[in-house]
Amino acid sequence: MTADSTTMTPVHFLWHVHDRVATITLNRPERKNPLTFESYRELTDTFQALASMPDIRAVVLTGAGDNFCSGGDVHEIIHPLVEMKRRGDTDGLLAFTTLTGNLVKAMRACPQPIIAAVDGVCAGAGAILAMASDLRVGTTRAKVAFLFVRVGLAGADMGACAILPRIIGQGRAAELLYTGRTLPGDEAERWGFFNRLVAPDQLLAEATAMAHTLAHGPTVAHAYTKRCLHDEWEMSIDAAIAHEAEIQARCMTTNDFERAYEAFAAKQTPQFQGD
Repeated sequence: MTADSTTMTPVHFLWHVHDRVATITLNRPERKNPLTFESYRELTDTFQALASMPDIRAVVLTGAGDNFCSGGDVHEIIHPLVEMKRRGDTDGLLAFTTLTGNLVKAMRACPQPIIAAVDGVCAGAGAILAMASDLRVGTTRAKVAFLFVRVGLAGADMGACAILPRIIGQGRAAELLYTGRTLPGDEAERWGFFNRLVAPDQLLAEATAMAHTLAHGPTVAHAYTKRCLHDEWEMSIDAAIAHEAEIQARCMTTNDFERAYEAFAAKQTPQFQGD
């Protein structure tokens, strides 16, 4: 994995960079874009590498074809895990769950805002990828399902019990994680899982437009906002206010802050440069 976005050639997904926005496309449409051990690793490496890609200011995560992601590949992941269980290989099982959790950690630590563009199936680990993104654009035909319970597993997977309640509320998250039921796109928007719904043929354009808006904003400030949204989950209100006082003071040392003032005084639109 290289930190140069112009030469990066991932194996397990498509990678495209244009006008400060990187688009990651899960690309196994014939299987509804499932994940494998290798794609988990490569996605984790990519989100970690994005911290060293200052030319990229926002990320769109989507799936090829008419689906987002069907979760872990039944044959390439679930079957090997069952074999580990039969052998009593608890270390191997823990290594896998740590591997998957590391992807969510990498997405949350990645300084760029991530927008998930979700159509069709968004299930299991696919629902987690959407959940771990900063913003989510969906369609009415999207089907979101945290279906771990359907295969005898806990809803406690890849941070779902911590993150999902903060997006849609404790009671609603509990319902999805206990039952594994499918959340249709329109209900997902009402519940706040999707920030907005669009027609399927407008999905990628809408998510990309949103990403471009963020990518041309104050990059340092966006990175701090993302960091604070994550870090302040465990802070008291008073601690969060003190923390944000320090963060905002740092933002005031950026050139983008000065540019915004000068543009306002001149009745112009600020042209943020990310410094």
